[in-house]
Amino acid sequence: MAELKINVPENFSVEEADAFRQEINGMFDGGEKQFLFDFSRCVFIDSTGLGVLVGIHKKCVKLGGTLKLKSISSQVMRVFELTRLDKVFDIQA
Repeated sequence: MAELKINVPENFSVEEADAFRQEINGMFDGGEKQFLFDFSRCVFIDSTGLGVLVGIHKKCVKLGGTLKLKSISSQVMRVFELTRLDKVFDIQA
């Protein structure tokens, strides 16, 4: 099964996190488990957004799927580095 490309919101924070989580959970329910999250439009992520990503990552691992992140700006990447989540996620250029 091919990776499903998902565009991450521009401001991935508490306001968008629940809807994003529900959307991805619906995709899990539909049998998807190979994801590529495109951060090219994302300029801000908060702890809620990070928590959603961690939850999705755990579910992917449990189901034998994959989660890759790509096109992360230096500002957003700094948040991943500060939280050491850059060591957890498969981050592509």
